[in-house]
Amino acid sequence: MIGTEFFWPLRVYIEDTDAGGIVYYVNYLKFMERARTEYLRSLGYGKQSIFNSELMFVVSSLESEYIKPAQLDDELAATAQVIKLGKAYMVMEQKVYRENETDDERELLCRGEVKIACVDRNTIRPKRIPEAMVAAVTVSTNN
Repeated sequence: MIGTEFFWPLRVYIEDTDAGGIVYYVNYLKFMERARTEYLRSLGYGKQSIFNSELMFVVSSLESEYIKPAQLDDELAATAQVIKLGKAYMVMEQKVYRENETDDERELLCRGEVKIACVDRNTIRPKRIPEAMVAAVTVSTNN
């Protein structure tokens, strides 16, 4: 692992569910996207900072496994952790947990591995991840 596991709290709203009150499968990907975004923001790389550098991160591959369903009003935590870092990409392991207030344990609901590529915002061609960002991801291992 390259970075520490970053947790982002979420709650399931009616808009996240199907008619039966179960989270629609694609919404786990949205939860993971929020965790990735907030992880980078926590390192000083919010969307505006990335755009000002003429960069974007785009998903180039994704693998996911759905284990248990989340339901309406559940408290969740989505995680993001860099597990591989290339010159122009990062691979993150991501998980979505249900928070359990009664025994302080998390129940794993979904896990995924997401490869995000760094691209030039104008040409959409691969671009090297800035050294400062590489350093921030690497330093997050020690926090």
